[in-house]
Amino acid sequence: MYERILVALDGSRFSEEVIPYAVALAARGAPLTLLRVVDKAADESDARAYVENLGVAHGARGQCVLTSGDVAEAILEQARAVPETLVVMTTHGHSGLLEAMVGSVALRVVRGSAGAPVLVYRPTGAAPPTAPGIRNVVLPLDGTELSEAMAPHAAQLAKQLGAELVVVNVVNPATTARGEKPDSDAMKGLETGYVRASARDLAARYEVATTWEVLHGDPAAAIADFVRGRPDAILAMVTRGRTALQSALLGSVTTGCLRQAGVPVLVRVP
Repeated sequence: MYERILVALDGSRFSEEVIPYAVALAARGAPLTLLRVVDKAADESDARAYVENLGVAHGARGQCVLTSGDVAEAILEQARAVPETLVVMTTHGHSGLLEAMVGSVALRVVRGSAGAPVLVYRPTGAAPPTAPGIRNVVLPLDGTELSEAMAPHAAQLAKQLGAELVVVNVVNPATTARGEKPDSDAMKGLETGYVRASARDLAARYEVATTWEVLHGDPAAAIADFVRGRPDAILAMVTRGRTALQSALLGSVTTGCLRQAGVPVLVRVP
């Protein structure tokens, strides 16, 4: 599925937190490249030494690119140079955890990826796990075509990694249709029927090991609680819209998971 894993770094410890996950993704045979983009010629020599040394430490190729334009576009250009490249990056870098998603390099990369997924991780400032194996790809579905647009990417990634695809559906009592009680037998049947059928279909179509779960509560909080403390999991989700405001993700389930879950999120704008 992915022919190369491309990790975008900015020289900060925050951006380096995603490297162990990229190493795990590359363990199945995809070449790993650590990319540092700079916009000042005076910084190029130090940046090149930094990324090449980091590459040696992680069994990866270190690459430095000097650009006179937008850093996000330079990352996308490098990704397009090799078909089926997965870009991996953190949501925050030099400006730390206070950087807003709106206008960030990560956001512009996701928006400019032409429908290709990007693996995004919100750094914590703490040391990340050492090369965690990815054993679960968690795919939240809500019954809409939008959420299901991520299913092929999640299933194929799980298959490539030899991981289990975990299909989850979140029932939010605050938005339950027609006022049914979420604990009624009829509602339980509808809940389990959809997610179970989805998991069964994906297992047959992509020949991947699949399980399913029904969660309850606020979607972002429920999904985050489900994966929290699982360094061997990643989430696979879509987000709505291509405009700056729509795809800012602020307040969305995707952003809530990015902020709360503590695992990387494979994000796609259909």
